[in-house]
Amino acid sequence: MGIISYKPTSAGRRAGQVSDFSDLTDSSRRPTKALLERLHKHGGRNHSGMITCRHRGGGARSLYRRVDFKRRKDGIPAEVVAVEFDPNRSANIALIRYADGELSYILAPAGMRSGMKVESGPKAEPNSGNAMPLRCVPVGMDVHNVELTPGRGGKLVRSAGSGARLIAKEGDYATLVFPSGEMRQVHVECRATIGTVGNADHQNISIGKAGRTRHMGRRPHVRGVAMNPVAHPLGGGEGRSGGGRHPCSPTGVLAKGGRTRKPWKPSNRRILRRRFSVRYGQLPLPKR
Repeated sequence: MGIISYKPTSAGRRAGQVSDFSDLTDSSRRPTKALLERLHKHGGRNHSGMITCRHRGGGARSLYRRVDFKRRKDGIPAEVVAVEFDPNRSANIALIRYADGELSYILAPAGMRSGMKVESGPKAEPNSGNAMPLRCVPVGMDVHNVELTPGRGGKLVRSAGSGARLIAKEGDYATLVFPSGEMRQVHVECRATIGTVGNADHQNISIGKAGRTRHMGRRPHVRGVAMNPVAHPLGGGEGRSGGGRHPCSPTGVLAKGGRTRKPWKPSNRRILRRRFSVRYGQLPLPKR
């Protein structure tokens, strides 16, 4: 994959960049109609109309691609038909056709091309794109689309360019190091897909202008120090001020390194090393 810069015909185009989509089989290919469904937007509001996630709304209309995160069709080989663009995620997706004729979408790992063979199940080979339980994955390999609970589908390591490394297996649990730096134990019956997620240059693309961000469904973000004290903990003061405290959300939750995980969560004992924080360095483990 490469990155193409626009001609500087305007101020917005000057800094804008876009992927060259060289990883895709055909950039003009239409998605498979049977695997599409309407994506209903809520603008960050809950069932009662209250905004629970700020700065969301608008955006270009898009159809949701039903991606198979579970990979439970064991023992049936599949052929990669095409690698396609997905507007709902940073990673590309691959359309696969099983030997019995069923079509399905999966996350496209790095290096996947049309014509490749993929398979799932305990007896599958540890090749890129194959899904299997962690007990069957050789130690030292990179995996993605990792399950947290067996049978519930992959929840971890699904964004473009990411991959977790399997470093140990002991008893009923496997130890993984995630891209955030967190070291965590996951049950060996949880499934994962071999390889890293493709489209790694996604993080290097410059948006270029505010309009493209609005097309993605993200509304403007107002600084807390520019608000009134009734609206934000950083607001108020005579003239311009720095807020007088560490950056935080409107409800007072620290924005840089503040703990947001529930300390009584049962799965805390499976976290061997917390993720790395930019402000506070390595966060300590919660008290048990």
